[in-house]
Amino acid sequence: MQSRPSERALTVTSTFVQGEIMGQGKGRKISRTKSEKVAATTRVSRKEYEAKISELHVELVKLQFWAKHTGARIIVIFEGRDAAGKGGVIKRITERVSPRVFRVVALPAPSERERSQIYFQRYFQHFPAAGEIVIFDRSWYNRAGVEKVMGFCTDEQYHRFLELCPAWEKDIIDAGVMLIKYWFEVSKEEQTRRFTERITDGRKTWKLSPMDLESHRRWYDYSRARDAMFAATDTEASPWHVVEANDKRRARLNCIVHFLSLIPYENVAQPEVELPPRQRAGGYKEPDYPFRWIPKKY
Repeated sequence: MQSRPSERALTVTSTFVQGEIMGQGKGRKISRTKSEKVAATTRVSRKEYEAKISELHVELVKLQFWAKHTGARIIVIFEGRDAAGKGGVIKRITERVSPRVFRVVALPAPSERERSQIYFQRYFQHFPAAGEIVIFDRSWYNRAGVEKVMGFCTDEQYHRFLELCPAWEKDIIDAGVMLIKYWFEVSKEEQTRRFTERITDGRKTWKLSPMDLESHRRWYDYSRARDAMFAATDTEASPWHVVEANDKRRARLNCIVHFLSLIPYENVAQPEVELPPRQRAGGYKEPDYPFRWIPKKY
């Protein structure tokens, strides 16, 4: 088996890469290509974005009712470049629907026990039952990406994954589960800008990990891994849908619109709801109790 990088080695590498990114961002804004500058001037306005995302939230609620009504089982995979905005899209998809229908799965590194199992085994338990939509924030494709690039698996394990994955996914689909795969692509310049924000913005520092820093340094290693993954697993039965993610608002809208277009959901009639009148007080009086109200600072 290929050896894993030691924690100390990762720390040293991370410090070096962090310094590299900070050097690029120190004292000036990250430069953008001409095409990116043009795109920046035609970005979706916040007002337009909020209006459209509200409309899509209504459609996602309709999808939720339809999934529960029909017993549909749907898996959605989100993969892509680090800092490409996958989490932002997942958040917008799930913020107005029930977490009992739209379940997000973001698995940590495998435990010693999980590493002794069949590779796909740890993912099975998270698959959807009837009426559920499971969103994988990273998935079994870790083996084709970070595990390959960082040496966390052997070459034999890597090639076996690429060979077996298409047949395994086809079996999932043949069993009646709808499988949708998204890859988020972002430019080198935009990724650097976003990583720099994560270093300098106190609200985003938690997003930056040693693996993120390595992905910045190893851009072309990850590019080669992506290319090999697409060549092996972008099939007619289970295709990859690529999201151009340099503009976060457009990426969110485009991805959600596309996601909805892939599912033949229909509006499920709901019973009319009438708010019932409150019961009579029946002699109830508010108690004279010293409630611990929080301070009104705003």
